[in-house]
Amino acid sequence: MERAHTHSPAGDWPVADAGDSVTLDFDTRHRRRLRLRTDSGDYVLLDLPRAVAIADGDGLQLEGGGWLAVKAAAEPVVEISAGSELERLRIVWHLGNRHVPTEIRGDVVVIRPDHVLEEMVVGLGGTVRRRQAPFQPEGGAYGGHAHAHDHGHGHGHAH
Repeated sequence: MERAHTHSPAGDWPVADAGDSVTLDFDTRHRRRLRLRTDSGDYVLLDLPRAVAIADGDGLQLEGGGWLAVKAAAEPVVEISAGSELERLRIVWHLGNRHVPTEIRGDVVVIRPDHVLEEMVVGLGGTVRRRQAPFQPEGGAYGGHAHAHDHGHGHGHAH
């Protein structure tokens, strides 16, 4: 089984060298080591030095020098819209306060289905629409699970 050992973000790898692709849901796109089935039916071992939040359009370099293109799979999501900017800001604040993985697509906020959160959103004046679409939530203030900043002191916690 071939091994994918290096992750490169979209725009930082030679897309023309992709010999195959993998279509993965959000949970599967945040891994370090996992057996993947490519879109052509072959198996590849994802074997990265650390877990990485892989996004649609990223590339995985194979041991033999080739590349796999990463595609985000459609999965159940809830699209949230609001009648005003204030309602949308209030909804986003409440989702963030609950540490809900959230994607922002223009004027639409996207979360995973959760009937309790959906009821909260409606109570705050929002509209919810369930559908199937790729999900790529915001990485957070520190780029997800890894701190991408250096300001001269430790944080006293490990990720």
